[in-house]
Amino acid sequence: MAVTATAAAGAVTALGLAAAPAAAAPTATTAARPGDACTAADLGTRHPYIKTTEVSPTITHFKGWYVTEGTTGQQTVSTDTTTVISVSVGLNDTIETSFAVEALSNVKATVGLDVKLEYTSTSEESNSVTWNLTQPGYYGFYKGTKRVTGTYGSLNCNRAQQDDGSWALKWTEGPGSGSFTTFTTLEEGAVRCQDSVPADSIMARAQALLDCGSAAAKADHPAGAVAPTAKQMPDRLAPQPAPTAGTPAEQPTATGHSTRAALDCSTEAYKIAVPGKPLSWGAPLLADDGVRLRPSSIFSAHLDNWRLCNVTEQDGVLEASLWNWGNGGCATIAEQNASTERAVLMTVPCAEDDLQRFYIYRDVPGSSKIGVQNKYTGSMMGYDRYADGEFIRQYSSGRQDGTGTFDLTAV
Repeated sequence: MAVTATAAAGAVTALGLAAAPAAAAPTATTAARPGDACTAADLGTRHPYIKTTEVSPTITHFKGWYVTEGTTGQQTVSTDTTTVISVSVGLNDTIETSFAVEALSNVKATVGLDVKLEYTSTSEESNSVTWNLTQPGYYGFYKGTKRVTGTYGSLNCNRAQQDDGSWALKWTEGPGSGSFTTFTTLEEGAVRCQDSVPADSIMARAQALLDCGSAAAKADHPAGAVAPTAKQMPDRLAPQPAPTAGTPAEQPTATGHSTRAALDCSTEAYKIAVPGKPLSWGAPLLADDGVRLRPSSIFSAHLDNWRLCNVTEQDGVLEASLWNWGNGGCATIAEQNASTERAVLMTVPCAEDDLQRFYIYRDVPGSSKIGVQNKYTGSMMGYDRYADGEFIRQYSSGRQDGTGTFDLTAV
């Protein structure tokens, strides 16, 4: 690995580190929005915000049914699946992370509907519909829901310069936008062509599927099921398209681990420490171990010293590889654990790989406090509890108790 001094001046200047911390703005009391104030404790956190939403009544199960004189009364009909809606956030349809759950909770508040906040699919619902029919005629037995789609952005706390030249911490849009899909509780019922129904309702969508002007709808039938028309079948089991607005993906593309990278690193080494306490990030000696909180001493063998490599800056946010002086590896989240909440931070041979790239969010000049985010997973770095030997882990929304805020101090 080529470790040079080329980037040293730029990296140190960009970090703007000094001894005395500065006061930060108070935390917003409502859901974070771009431009709202945040605090140094928020540097290691991340929040979704909803950019666009669309609500569309959708029929998920349907069956045409003909009722004659003498066959009225309660009927139980097994419907056909017409449209499958699955809950998803970005590329993740498991909804196991705090970021995904918070995103869907924000959707619920935005649209004012009781939407699903966990992974489920309309195909998991029973297709049986029971309804009491009082009049003969051509009916559509249906189940339906309000399908809610849209796009979201990701907010991170970072320093921003004000018009008067002063600095403040604000929520700014960072990486990690994408699209979401969820739906409301399924409704069921039966509707005829001649029934008067509210426009753009679930019942109206079911009535439209009856295709009331077609020959099939006007013909006399024996009591019972009517063969589906072409209008009733086109979306059967078809995946729903993602919204066209916004970024369609949650993550950038990962690259391979086959080549070792020659990094352009700063000559300055740093400790990534818990503010006001002695423990800091310590790289492992063993390949299958992870980065842990460790005390710094003369016996640390530079495992607690990190250099910033291939540093770039965009909109006030640093991006860098974190090279460890003690074991010569780069910090990363293992590829097989990229989507796992609380996955352990590791070190591996350095490569051109977004899993080894990190965004660094900084406090106002005069403070060394930072938050660290993995570029590929979008998750923030933190730890479960303050203890010697505790792993540094990734959390999709960060640690809301402030344990994802660290001090980046020059050695």
